[in-house]
Amino acid sequence: MGSFSIWHWMVVLLVVLLLFGGGKVSGLMGDFAKGIKSFKKNMAEEDDASMEVGADKHVGTISAPDGKAKAAEPASAKERA
Repeated sequence: MGSFSIWHWMVVLLVVLLLFGGGKVSGLMGDFAKGIKSFKKNMAEEDDASMEVGADKHVGTISAPDGKAKAAEPASAKERA
């Protein structure tokens, strides 16, 4: 009762093929394989360009509505005023 026999899995496979068609299933498997290869390739790369771009941004500047950038003041300077 707890496990499925080979015939149960054959029926499930047949129903999946009838619903989605053979071409769609093979296309999905191909896309899945490409995704895994791309993931492995990106994990193997040493440096990440997206991380380097984030380091160029200046911290502590706030853009005003008129387009001019103003330096953010520390909280202690605001309390003194």
